[in-house]
Amino acid sequence: MRILFVTATRIGDAVLSTGLLDHLIRAHPGARVTVACGPAAAGLFAHVPGLDRVIPMEKREFRGHWWSLWAASVRTRWDLVVDLRGSALSWLLRARRRAVMGGGRRPGHRLVQLGAVLGLDPPPLPVVWTAAADHARAAMLLPPGPPVIGLGPTANWPGKVWAPERFVALFDRLAGAGGALPGARVAVFAGPGEAEAAMAAPVLAALPRGRMIDLTGRLTLTEAAAALSRCALYVGNDSGLMHLAAAAGAPTVGLFGPSPPEEYAPCGPHAAVARTRVPMAELIAAPGYDHRSTGSLMGSLPVEDVVEVASGLLARLAPAAAQ
Repeated sequence: MRILFVTATRIGDAVLSTGLLDHLIRAHPGARVTVACGPAAAGLFAHVPGLDRVIPMEKREFRGHWWSLWAASVRTRWDLVVDLRGSALSWLLRARRRAVMGGGRRPGHRLVQLGAVLGLDPPPLPVVWTAAADHARAAMLLPPGPPVIGLGPTANWPGKVWAPERFVALFDRLAGAGGALPGARVAVFAGPGEAEAAMAAPVLAALPRGRMIDLTGRLTLTEAAAALSRCALYVGNDSGLMHLAAAAGAPTVGLFGPSPPEEYAPCGPHAAVARTRVPMAELIAAPGYDHRSTGSLMGSLPVEDVVEVASGLLARLAPAAAQ
């Protein structure tokens, strides 16, 4: 069986789609899989069972990326085409069966929307496919010792970014005497590129050197997943890393302000959300509101709220971890 799986450009949306692909692989043992996605998300699928290839869709003018994908896939007779981008491509290929996601925004969590494409209710949770080499590198970077708190201080636009000093204060509270993880180390996660490095830099500069592990721009997506799975807790802005942490099984707290957690909260039994006290609707209605502002909404998420959510999540998971 040959499956073409067309998924998202962004890492977070691609992570959310992995449960759907995992379901198809389990339902069709021995299937050969081709994945088409954005270049940033391509590494996420490197170790998919039965993978033939990953086709990175570099965006081009006049929708040229879709024509490139058509040229790369038109010679194959597909048994199943799953198109989560709702493109016309699916109808221009030879396929025995198609499952195409409709366009437009819908109510409810994105995971539920994805599951509906194949009629799956409840929808399958996201997964991560890793290799032994990923875990070996993670073990080298995060060796055994005190528990590790992972921090994700970056996001794809400034309005989602919690203030650097609050990440530092959060770590101090959680890892200090009386905190949920006293004596913990801290690992800072961020993707490659100057923008990610600039967002992470103030956090890195303020954390205690002897207990800090700088992972910014150093990991592939599957290596990052392996490293995240070694964390006792991950706290990060709404981003692809947040979804990757939850998929990897790390206790994950997502920080939400301008994006709705009802649609994009991290998924799974080890995940929770800390939300700004000022609702988005109230912010938009305020005089002088500018969507390009750099944190007027995230500023209404105090450190104590995140400490409470993180401590509550760890307390809830503690009985299961002790078994």
